[in-house]
This record gives sequence, structure tokens and C-alpha cells, in this order.
Amino acid sequence: MDRIGLVCRYIKEHPHCTQREVAQQLELSLGTINTLIKECSKRHLIAQGKSCAGTYELTDSGEEFLEGFKVDGALIIAAGFGSRFVPLTYEMPKGLLEVFGERMIERQIRQLHEVGIRNITIVVGYLKEKFEYLIDKFGVKLLYNPEYSCKNTLATIYWAREVLRGKNMYVLSSDNWMRSNMYRTWECGAWYSASYMEGNTSEWVLSYNKKGRITDVQVGGRDAWCMYGPVYFSRQFSDAFLPLLEREYATPGTEQLYWEHILMKYITVLEMDINRQPADQVYEFENLEELRRFDPRYQNHSDNKAMELVAEAFHVPESQIREIRCLKSGMTNNSFLFKIEEKHYICRIPGPGTELLVNRREEAAVYGVIAPLGISEHVVYMNERSGYKISEYYEGSRTARHTDQGDMRVCMDVLRRLHSSGLEVGHEFNIRDRIDFYERLCTANGGTLFEDYVKVRGWMDELMDRLDQIHEHENGSRSRVLSHIDSNVDNFLFLEDGTVRLIDWEYAGMCDPLIDVAMCAIYSYYNENELDWLLRTYLEREPDQEEWLVVYSYAALGGFLWSLWAVYKSKVGDEFGEYTLIMYRYAKDYYRKIQKMFPYGQ
Repeated sequence: MDRIGLVCRYIKEHPHCTQREVAQQLELSLGTINTLIKECSKRHLIAQGKSCAGTYELTDSGEEFLEGFKVDGALIIAAGFGSRFVPLTYEMPKGLLEVFGERMIERQIRQLHEVGIRNITIVVGYLKEKFEYLIDKFGVKLLYNPEYSCKNTLATIYWAREVLRGKNMYVLSSDNWMRSNMYRTWECGAWYSASYMEGNTSEWVLSYNKKGRITDVQVGGRDAWCMYGPVYFSRQFSDAFLPLLEREYATPGTEQLYWEHILMKYITVLEMDINRQPADQVYEFENLEELRRFDPRYQNHSDNKAMELVAEAFHVPESQIREIRCLKSGMTNNSFLFKIEEKHYICRIPGPGTELLVNRREEAAVYGVIAPLGISEHVVYMNERSGYKISEYYEGSRTARHTDQGDMRVCMDVLRRLHSSGLEVGHEFNIRDRIDFYERLCTANGGTLFEDYVKVRGWMDELMDRLDQIHEHENGSRSRVLSHIDSNVDNFLFLEDGTVRLIDWEYAGMCDPLIDVAMCAIYSYYNENELDWLLRTYLEREPDQEEWLVVYSYAALGGFLWSLWAVYKSKVGDEFGEYTLIMYRYAKDYYRKIQKMFPYGQ
């Protein structure tokens, strides 16, 4: 930190101040301040106050000198999801949540404006559209981070590096809340805000020397000053930091690193000071419970659809919904865990575009029909219109392991029990209709598909024609039964009492039972030998020729169907990486296998 700059800044902000006042505010000894004052006077940066003896004013030279420390702008990071604030962040980015009636990011923008900082760039990603209004309201700029969903803040700063290059910039988090305005028009060196944490802490702990220079960073510690809140990058710091950032970004294995990992790694060459803040100045809310304690409005009025629904379903105020945490997001839906009284539940929130993919009325009908079997999760509440569902959470349960043959035998037993139950619903799962539907969704408004899609689609039509012939044959033995369709191993829950529950019946309907075997195999990324073993396990005997043909056909068609599904989901903002390619490959590989084993027309 440039101490000459600090003295000039204080005198600029507090003209006619005394040496003692400067010493007290900068937390330096009178002797040190006396030396600094002499140096400032020698360089003609300050002069004796004309109106009051013993005071100081900034000279024109001092004004010019101070301009070198002027803050050029601010970069606000707002790209992340905020998983610890579900379900609120399913609807609204964390930085746009209100605290005492004011959105956190708006409070920071207003505080920046108060000190003349208007060059503000917000890095967005998750629910980026929600931030667009800030352009008109505050004149900010938005910068999109295309890797927000798969990488951490090291990548975020990388995408915003040109905003920082050659400038003096604040680097802020959209979800911080500062009680008083800690921003300045001039900053005299790079710093990281810090708060004192008593007892054990998992925060990033700072060590620093007598001059306030950070000398070490460690994750976790006790009774220490910790990284907490705003950061300031001087142009000198950025000049040293950005080349290291670019090098680390290009290094494999850094995808989940924070930008602070670079500071930690290169602390001997990166000069940054600690900026110690009072205990009640900076707030980084860790979860909804902390926000509730800080702003009482969140006790019972979160203005969140899911929280309101849970409170209504259980006839309790929102304050009784506790221990909320995000569960792993599903491929179709989001969900969160919560506790009421002494019991845990899961609330499912339909994902983007789900209303086009799932008939909730049919799903509710399935749950009603299968209830006597006792193989599904216990549904406490379900809304046939919105798709919101609340079900019991099974403590200590685990999902099936696709690599464990014992687990897979149990899964096949559950499917066999379902298929032989004789239960029926009034709708079918028609894979031809589903493929046609997803195709229309994908190609709407000029959307494109795979390069060889037309050819592969012809192959799938051929397989569906063959299946129709099998099911319509008057002497055929194949019948349609109630099938799960989404028989992913993650949907088989092994409970502590030894029972197994098959959950998530969104796609269930009347269909050939072997579709569940095929779907289970491709969801598990099984190879051909593993699929063959699964079919034998399900049937408890050697399959006949027709059964081989049927299960292979559904493996191909299932892969084709879910590849279309994934393409559509990507159009509405949900990416599934290699899943799309793997499913499409199943379509091709099993079609070729069928052609080799069962040539068409023979």
C-alpha cells in the first residue's frame, strides 16, 4: 500500500486535518506520520492549511499525484447458481435477492455511484436475463461467462480479464452486503477485505506483515482474519496477476479453482494488502437460514413459489421449513431437501421446458395406480398443473450401483414385479409419438440436428415398423404393461430396512416391458455384453430371438429419443455434455447390430 498516497487521500477527503487525526485514521504512529508528512511537503503534495495553523491541505501537485490512484471502475461477479440458497435461487440469482427491501447488487451499484464510479461491468451466466434491466436502470455493462456452469471463478475472471487489464478496478461479488459504503474514489494499492473469525473457521485465513502485506493464505484456521467481501485490483497488481491467470487457465485440472488459488500459489510475487473490516460491516450470507436471521422478512415471506407451496401443503408458516439444501439437480427437474418438525422431505421443481415434455396429469394417475404395490416413493403432495411434487425423504438410503450385479438383480426384480402386477393406466408410452414430438421441438425455428440425422431417422423408422409388426401380430406373445420408462439406476433407492423404492414416474405408461431393461442399460452406459447379461437377469432364462430383437430395438430407439431430448434441453439452457453423443451412438450401434443379427425382411 502506498503510504504517501494514503496520506494524500486522507487530506483530500478531510481538508484541514491534523497530523494526529491522520495517524489515528490510518492506524500509524505519530512518528511514522510525521515522516510521511515531511516527505509529502518535500514533494509539494501538501501544504499548511491557510485557515487554521497545524492543519494540511492538498496542493495542485498533490491532486495530480492522487489521480494515479483513481479507481477506474468495478467488476461484479454474478454468474453462479447459489446452490445454498435454493429454492430461492431457482427463481432468482442470489445477487438479486433483497435485503431490507433492497437488492444486494443494486445496493453495491448505488454505493459505487456515491463515490463517482460508474464504469461497472457485471459478469453473468445463470439466469443472465434477470440482470438485463440493470443496463437501463444503472447504465452497467453485462459480460457473459460461457463456462459459468462447469468452472469456478478462476474462469470467470479469465473471461473478464480485458475489463481489468491496465486499470484500477474493484472486483466484487454480487451477493455481498456492506453496512456502510467502503468504496473510495481513490485506492492506494491492491487489497482484500477481511473479517475476524473467532474459533475454528473453514474460511480462507490470511497472514500478513507489519505493513499489512498479505504473506500467506491458508484454507481453514482458528481465531484469524479471513478473506471476506470486496477486493481491489490496482493496475500494478493486474499487470502481475493476469499473465499468471492466463497460464493457470490453460493448465488442465484448474477448472474448479477459485481465482484466489492463484493469489495463494504466487503470494510471494503478487502484492496485496489486507483491508481489515469491523465485525458488522461485510456480510456474505452462507444460506437461507443466515439471511432469515439477518432480515426477519425471510422468516415467513420469501416471495418464493416453492417455499409458499411447501408452507401451504403442510399448513405451517415458512419459518418452520428448516435445514434447506440443494439436492443434485436432475436431468429434467431441480429439487431441494427440507425439514418440517422432525422429518425430511424433497420438493421437486420442474426444470425449464418440462411442461412440454411431461404430462403431469398422467404422472399423477400413475402414482395413484401403483400406490398399492408399495414400490414407489411416498408422495405427500403433487400439483397436476405445475408439476411441483413433495415426497418423503428416506434417511440413509442409497441409489443402485450399475457396476454391482447384486444391485442390478434387485432392480430387475422390482421391474418384474411392476410388469407382472396387472396394473394399468389409460395412457401409453408411444416411442414413435415421443420421437416425432421431440424432433418438432428441436427443429422449431430452424433448429439443426446431427449431420447424418435424416439417414439415422430412417433407420429408427424401420425399427419402429418392426416393433409395430411384432406387437400387432395376432399370434404374438408380446403385450403392453405398465412400464416405468425412466429406469435409471439413480431412480432405484435402497433403503436401510432392506426394501427398494423406484422413484420418478414422469414418463411411465403402458408399453412393452423390455423397454425398461433397455433404458436401464443405456442409462448405465452398458456395453453389449452388459446389456445381454441384464436381459438374461430380468427374464431369469435365455431370451428368445424375438426378445433379443425387441430389447436391442428399444436400446437404439431409446438412445435416439434421449439424444433428441438432450438437444432440446440444450436449446432451453440445460447442457448435458457427452450424454447427447453417447445416446446418439447407441441408436447407431444397436441398429447395426440388429441388421447383422436380424436382417430386415427375413
